[in-house]
Amino acid sequence: MAKAERQAEEAVQTVLIVDDNELFRSSMDKLFRSVGLQTALYASAQALLDAPMPDSACCILVDVRMPKMSGLDLQEALAARRVRAPVIVMTGHADVPMTVRAMKAGAVDFLAKPFRDQDVIDAVTAALAKDGKRRQLARDVAEVKARFDGLTPREQQVMTLVTTGLLNKQVAGELGLQEITVKLHRGSLMKKMQAGSFAELVRMAEALERDRAAG
Repeated sequence: MAKAERQAEEAVQTVLIVDDNELFRSSMDKLFRSVGLQTALYASAQALLDAPMPDSACCILVDVRMPKMSGLDLQEALAARRVRAPVIVMTGHADVPMTVRAMKAGAVDFLAKPFRDQDVIDAVTAALAKDGKRRQLARDVAEVKARFDGLTPREQQVMTLVTTGLLNKQVAGELGLQEITVKLHRGSLMKKMQAGSFAELVRMAEALERDRAAG
């Protein structure tokens, strides 16, 4: 993706509003558009699940009590699909067990209706910032992964070992190579990974490991 296209995409922020009350959806739609945000409206949890997710920063504002599928059930369905958009849960019938369940399921905020416009704007702004940061991190990791995939198999082995703290001599022993050969591989992979320092290379290796662990 070209830099200009990426910047344009990053500038778009969308609030996905899920509520079976049409008047409430319309009210939230007008509120968020008045502060420069995009919106998408859904009358049910299933309607959201049937729709494609935005390709830019977004968050989900969902009512807990809805027919057929509740907001909490929607959270679980999204988690099962590995949808990581931040969720803000709303309800006019808040109680402690419900709040605990929503937060354990990953909700970033919980609003009791009726709430002030500024309260929901603040909650949504924080959620969008969180999602924007997550997306940027994912792009950074994808770029690092592409560089790592561009290394030769031997360079990948050397990088994996040196970033665990092994010295060149120890890496040479592990791989059955001459120490000078390890140094050459190390110099080559540093350039290919575009690492300005060894500390930066270690951070890249850690990011790749976290990505692998996350599945």
